[in-house]
Amino acid sequence: MNKTRIALGMGLTVALLVQAGCGAFGNRNPNRAPVETPPADEIMDSVLYPDGQKPRSTLWDIFRARPDQGQVGSVNKYIWNAALETLNFLPVQSVDPFTGVITTGYGTPPGGGRAYRATIYVSDPALDARSLNVALMTRSGPASAATVRALEDAILTRARQLRGQDSRL
Repeated sequence: MNKTRIALGMGLTVALLVQAGCGAFGNRNPNRAPVETPPADEIMDSVLYPDGQKPRSTLWDIFRARPDQGQVGSVNKYIWNAALETLNFLPVQSVDPFTGVITTGYGTPPGGGRAYRATIYVSDPALDARSLNVALMTRSGPASAATVRALEDAILTRARQLRGQDSRL
């Protein structure tokens, strides 16, 4: 039985060596040209500046109009921060400011007995009620429409307060 194991091991070793050596000798094609790859900085420049024009900045750029500072990614920063502040009693599971989705786990509000889970979607950079969508769940199913509406109103009210605080600075 030991001789058969040794023979099997030797046979597998020889087969492995033959297979490993298959590509080592015969696949050289002298007509094949080497691949020319541009340097990494050229590749990044072509990705970042597809028209080939690198932006130039001057001292006068400080006087140009700046984009809206109320945006985080593609969502309104006031609604985003207000949603996080209003639902601070819920454990945050995931946030993505570029798609505008906040997902929370179950938690009970202060003074409440029912556990809620929320998914908030901020769809627009405008500070507008249409920019906010809230899905609120309880352990037994969807929350009532009145509760969802009250939560949306609380988030929008806090967002307006945050914007008012920023405009006073």
